Amino acid sequence: MAPACPLCGGDGGTLVWRGPRMRVVHAAEEAERGFPGFYRVIWNAHVPEFSDLAEADRAHCMAAVAVVEQVLREQLQPAKINLAALGNMVPHLHWHVIARFAWDSHFPAPVWAPPQRERDPAQEAAVQARGESVARRLRERLDQAGLG
Repeated sequence: MAPACPLCGGDGGTLVWRGPRMRVVHAAEEAERGFPGFYRVIWNAHVPEFSDLAEADRAHCMAAVAVVEQVLREQLQPAKINLAALGNMVPHLHWHVIARFAWDSHFPAPVWAPPQRERDPAQEAAVQARGESVARRLRERLDQAGLG
């Protein structure tokens, strides 16, 4: 555990699933910004870079990222999935898995870019309403994949 690391000291979002090596969270603060399909795959141990993991752990981590992407695609039918592992602000290994929609305020630009249009609260609410269904499917699929 690294001192003052927000991902060591907390879940990093609304916990959806936890395994011995990693966890999946829904990024509620990003949903409030207009991105209701924003999830994170967070490595439990404090490591700053993907290459810090052993080869088997890298494969394990990416298998989880792929499951999260697949579930978001099947449950939310987004226009695109964005994957990012930045770590500039929080140097603790985590992947952003973001369902993007043609109606979202920033599409096709990144969620961190300036908005391209006004937000669509009705569309955002419709995606948000699927949250428990998405969470349930994520738990099922991550367990089925043997990632727990």
